[in-house]
Amino acid sequence: MAMIVPEFWAEARISEQFGRDHISGRRSLTVRRFGWSNANLADAQAMADARVREAFDRILAGASLPKRDPRVPYDAEGLPIREQIVERDGDVVITRNSYGARCLNSPDVLFADVDFDEPVSAWNKYYFLSSLAAALIAGAMARHLGVFLLSWVFATGIAIALAQARGRARHRADGGAEGRARRRIDAFVGAHPDWHLRLYRTPNGFRLLAMHRVFDPNDPAVIGFFEAIGADAYYALLCRRQHCFRARVSPKPWRIGDRARSRTRAGVASNRPDSMPKAGVWPIAAERMPERERWVEDYERKSLGYASCRFVEALGSRDYVMAAQAVQRLHDDLCRSDSTLPLA
Repeated sequence: MAMIVPEFWAEARISEQFGRDHISGRRSLTVRRFGWSNANLADAQAMADARVREAFDRILAGASLPKRDPRVPYDAEGLPIREQIVERDGDVVITRNSYGARCLNSPDVLFADVDFDEPVSAWNKYYFLSSLAAALIAGAMARHLGVFLLSWVFATGIAIALAQARGRARHRADGGAEGRARRRIDAFVGAHPDWHLRLYRTPNGFRLLAMHRVFDPNDPAVIGFFEAIGADAYYALLCRRQHCFRARVSPKPWRIGDRARSRTRAGVASNRPDSMPKAGVWPIAAERMPERERWVEDYERKSLGYASCRFVEALGSRDYVMAAQAVQRLHDDLCRSDSTLPLA
């Protein structure tokens, strides 16, 4: 199945009221569905109308279906990527995601980001038992329940701090998150010397770009690669569902000074601050477009002073295919990966 990033989107809605004795047992039902097309808006609306009618009839007949497509850009199974198309370059599509950053989408050139893991607390049952024992001793000496409780709180706080410190020390001892990530990558390259990987540094990890061949996102070799290097499981799932590989090629807005104007968008699963206008997920309502366009103009202006990743080195073989080289050049240009600009 080929990557699909439609140009046109529309949404249809059916809402009906029923009498008390309706066979479905419902008093009312409202269903919404999206439609899409690469040809025109009318075709997108026709698809939306057909999808909403089918879903409405099936729900009314007793099927357990959602009443609306999730308002998320690309992780809903069965829906193509729903983001604004910024530009096309051959079969590569540059889109703007829900928080405003541009993303490169390729059907067959393999990208993978590896985020650095955080230090893990060394907390275990022995810390718990030690804090409890200390509290019991203090309570027994004072013969007072309140002393026991206060001592337990105090001892637990100390135990947690010690566990966290031990976890950080263990984290540093084996080279830290960056060292562990790099060892996984080097181990993969050592076991697959025919692979040619370009390694980039991102604000919070590494990015890898495969140059020696193109891949189907559902290829077992891709799945094995993701697992070996510790790629994000959500990203790996996205690649399989959307039949593409993605790489963010412009900064995250909260890293370039937009935190002061940040707001939380209802319905978007993220705990990051975000200054994108409401309804950041495409398509945007017509009345919101002027606000969005002003925000994008300001965001793009601020983005000029930052890079999204920085090239580190080439690993493995030096074989490459022309398709991968073309995407690599586009990616590096958009990310400013050869610059010394700060990463964001």
